[in-house]
Amino acid sequence: MEQFNPGLRNLVNLGKSYEKSVAAMSLAGKVYFDAVSKIGENAAVSPVSRELGVVLMEISEVHRKVHLELEENFKRFHSEIIAELERKTDMDVKYMTATFKRYQTEHKIKQDSLERSQSDLKKLRRKSQGKNTNKYENKESECLETLRSGQMDMQKFIADGCKEALLEEKRRFCFLVDKHCTFSYQIAAFHDKARDMLFGKLPTWQDKCGDATNVPESVMSMIEGLRTPVSITPQASPVSQRNSRSNSIFRDTVPPPAPALKAQTSPLASMFTQDTPTTNLSGGLGPRSVSVATGLNNIVKRPRVRTIFPHTSGTNATLLSFDEGDIITLLIPDERDGWLYGELEKTRQRGWFPSSYCRAYSDRHKHTHTHTHTHTQVS
Repeated sequence: MEQFNPGLRNLVNLGKSYEKSVAAMSLAGKVYFDAVSKIGENAAVSPVSRELGVVLMEISEVHRKVHLELEENFKRFHSEIIAELERKTDMDVKYMTATFKRYQTEHKIKQDSLERSQSDLKKLRRKSQGKNTNKYENKESECLETLRSGQMDMQKFIADGCKEALLEEKRRFCFLVDKHCTFSYQIAAFHDKARDMLFGKLPTWQDKCGDATNVPESVMSMIEGLRTPVSITPQASPVSQRNSRSNSIFRDTVPPPAPALKAQTSPLASMFTQDTPTTNLSGGLGPRSVSVATGLNNIVKRPRVRTIFPHTSGTNATLLSFDEGDIITLLIPDERDGWLYGELEKTRQRGWFPSSYCRAYSDRHKHTHTHTHTHTQVS
């Protein structure tokens, strides 16, 4: 028992270190799975990885709940074990000190009484030597009885003290075992709950990543459409309409200033890079067929593009919002830092949009795509 309370103090300190380590681990886990969720959000906007992005976000959410459960268990660990041990250790030191002092005092009293009885017996026996022994027999018997009674009382006191000390020791170890059994039950329940939370979702998650070559039908249709070459041929206009058409094109192709920042690259844009590199989406026009500066000698049919990813303008009024599969007529075919300017056919809204969010489009796509929007030819 001499080492019990120092051992408890050391246990309290180690328990606090344990708590800090688990808290640090839980925090690191939260940060990690927050990052997993962010990656999932990015994947969720991709047409080919949307389901995997959702799975990543679900995995992050389940692990977040697991970490919250672990934190709750260690809050109980602190309140029911560490704080309780700390409180009882301080109280026990005072109790043990007072109990030991009381034992020492009572032991000294009994020891002194026993020593007096022994001293009285010795004195009586010295007096009785060489004299009338019958005179001292009764007194000697009384002294012997007092001495035997004192010795028995001392032995009983020592035995009772030993029993009480052993019981105190057992009570303390029982307390320690009981607290850690309770904590063990809580941890076992936590692991069972975490197992249920994870195993309930794992088969579905695993199924989503079982075949990396499986591509949704909509994406396959879009890829097949990219294999079809786009031909844009000039159309001659009546001479009588040339000037009015020239003025109209000039008005149409004067957009607001292009965004200052370079356009972002769409998700998976590299997957849909066409085999033949082009400098702009006007395709095989070669030198620009439409030139306002030269008086627009020839009016061409404006190129159109089909969007392969959705785009949101946000609060920027100069940008164009659209959904996947929309048709846009290009008012200025040339890119400006990755931006194109055009008119969304279904709403007639105009604005800038990233060139990587679309691919060239022609009328023949209506027969090869199942998700093409109805559009109006702009001549």
